[in-house]
Amino acid sequence: MRTGTARLPLHTGRAPRWLFERMVRLAREVVRLLVEEHGPAEVLRRLSDPFWFQAFGCVLGFDWHSSGVTTTTCGALKEGLKGLEGELGLYAAGGKGRASRRTPDEIVAGCERAGADADRLVYASRMSAKVDSAAVQDGHQIYHHAFFFTAGGRWCVVQQGMCAQTRTARRYHWLGEGVSDFVNEPHAGVCADRRAPVLNLVAAESGPVREGAAELSREGPEAVLSAVARAGEMRLPARHAVALSDVDPRRLRRILLETYERAPRDFEELLGTPGVGAKTLRALALTAELVYGTPASTRDPARFSFAHGGKDRTPFPVDRQTYDRTIEVLRSALDRARVDRTDKVKALRRLARFAGAGPA
Repeated sequence: MRTGTARLPLHTGRAPRWLFERMVRLAREVVRLLVEEHGPAEVLRRLSDPFWFQAFGCVLGFDWHSSGVTTTTCGALKEGLKGLEGELGLYAAGGKGRASRRTPDEIVAGCERAGADADRLVYASRMSAKVDSAAVQDGHQIYHHAFFFTAGGRWCVVQQGMCAQTRTARRYHWLGEGVSDFVNEPHAGVCADRRAPVLNLVAAESGPVREGAAELSREGPEAVLSAVARAGEMRLPARHAVALSDVDPRRLRRILLETYERAPRDFEELLGTPGVGAKTLRALALTAELVYGTPASTRDPARFSFAHGGKDRTPFPVDRQTYDRTIEVLRSALDRARVDRTDKVKALRRLARFAGAGPA
């Protein structure tokens, strides 16, 4: 299983109510069928694949390439799972904007019903968001965080950031079973069609910088602040996605005093420290390079995505009648399939023939 990122144009607007209601119903039936066939863990694996997720959003009828496919697809799936969590063993938390800040509470509530370890899942949610917002600095600010998990404690994350200057959104996919270390290559199998200026503190080659940053965070703040002041007079190489002009020395001092008092053992604990964000890590990374001669990686963990249309009438307008028939065929096929395996195979074959026939 490969996880990675997708870059999408930043679009405004929202799905019309008639479409979103159908997206909820169709997402519910697709997931029910997946769980019936492969189990809830397979749903997480597929959601963590940026290509499968994009195709899923297109089947639901949303814009094929806009940023809205992420938020709307996750929202429809979360709504579709309501009331079926116990039956499917699959739970959803988080969302866009204010909903993302409710993620920990929703994880805890789901774990109370499922009997899963809430602390571990809340930590995974928080660290995945921190990695993509602070440890991988690609100019995209996280504004959407969706966390899906099973009753057995497996998890995946679909989150998205935006860059107003380039009018692009970047979607980040995580699969818990593939994450052995949150701060060392947590995104697997990543490539890019277009490079962007990035400070990548979770790249393998950034290991010495992570160690140096953690070491510096345990020292008094003066060493870092004096190095930052000297660096302001240097001409930095183009490979750095580091801007010191927006670092507030007074705020940086407060954060460094806090890390000094807490003395984080390693980079992961440093990253998890409240208040430690992108600016603090930029300052520590640059200082680690000055002190230890260990440059941070600028390798961009990106994967460009593709799919095909829907709401925006590309490649064709959504046919409501056909959409409703698809939902009904899926639902009835799944219900009949539960009788026995033979009936299930026949039902799916009928569904395949129906799909091949196209709209009536």
